[in-house]
Amino acid sequence: MKIHEYQAKELLAAAGAAIPRHVIVSTPEEAERAWDQLGGPVVLKAQVHAGGRGQGQLKGYPDKLGGVKFVASRDKVRPIAQAMLSHPLVTKQTGPDGQPVRKVMVQADAEPDREFYLGMVLDRSAGVPVMMASAAGGMDIEEVAARTPEKILKVAVDPVAGLQPFQARRLAYELGLSGEQADQAVGIMAALAKVFLDKDASLAEINPLAITKKGQVVALDAKIDFDDNALFRHKDIEALRDVGEEDPAELRAAKAGLNFISLTGNIGCLVNGAGLAMSTMDIIKYHGGYPANFLDVGGGVSPEGAIEAFRIILSDPKVKGILVNIFGGIAKCDLIAEALVQAGREVGFRVPVVVRLEGTNVDKAREILAAARNELPMIQTATNLTEAAQKVVAAAK
Repeated sequence: MKIHEYQAKELLAAAGAAIPRHVIVSTPEEAERAWDQLGGPVVLKAQVHAGGRGQGQLKGYPDKLGGVKFVASRDKVRPIAQAMLSHPLVTKQTGPDGQPVRKVMVQADAEPDREFYLGMVLDRSAGVPVMMASAAGGMDIEEVAARTPEKILKVAVDPVAGLQPFQARRLAYELGLSGEQADQAVGIMAALAKVFLDKDASLAEINPLAITKKGQVVALDAKIDFDDNALFRHKDIEALRDVGEEDPAELRAAKAGLNFISLTGNIGCLVNGAGLAMSTMDIIKYHGGYPANFLDVGGGVSPEGAIEAFRIILSDPKVKGILVNIFGGIAKCDLIAEALVQAGREVGFRVPVVVRLEGTNVDKAREILAAARNELPMIQTATNLTEAAQKVVAAAK
């Protein structure tokens, strides 16, 4: 689960981190009042669940304007806020249609002098959380990590004991900080680690962590993602969810108990089992196709689940074909075939549906699908996964 920048900053501030003063607004008039409250100059920051806002572009806006803008005079606040709130923001992470901006952070100018990167993530190879820091912070941190990874400092954090003071001090000194600035940076590192561990985060970043011209160390930006599977332990975090920022199809699937992720291709996938779903997407790609989604319907495919799954897949206008790849174990193949036929009758297949079934009662299942061929001509069968992938890729083209 993702949250907005302002929400992440408030969590960090509650844990002891220093953040700039800010006001959240949803209208241009509120932005002007925020200027008066903060005293200006300010930075306007579009609040969307996407990175690269500063390098983005407001779609349809005639001038070059992204999601982060320094404003030095009061008379510019209203028109810039109006532009942000009335045009989708397009970044490398949003896709070409962009993301609507419903809230804008009006942040007091902290006058940054130096910028650093600070982040925390789970190192899956080591099996422990890792705090990362770099003196090369800012918008191009991804380039730094890719081209000069030696500039990224790392320290393993015990998930029970947490970040130790000596570890934070070592990172601060290796960043070139000393004295009071090192102490302030240590405090922010401790806050970041506390939020990450206590709230079951999967990613926590401060980029940039800045030293202001007055010598203060503050978190200028923040991003925190949370493990969905742990939200039952954190009702306060779950309450921060902004469903307006999430994919409607993914929300609909979650309510139906389906594991669904939207992708950009044109071949829908309906599979039981996460590993089989990944293999299915791989073989579609291998044969020249592009998956439109990841969809794991689970071990037991019920008629109701199959019907909802097809409805979600077919709600995507890009889908030109569907590959159903089911291994009948817990749910027998003949029951799955009956569920597919019922789904076809209720939903109405408008694109070719290639079905590959394997497992218990597979011969009976194939008889059921063959008997439904006249009624549901869009259904095609395949005896193995390679054949199924080739058929659906050809059909989608």
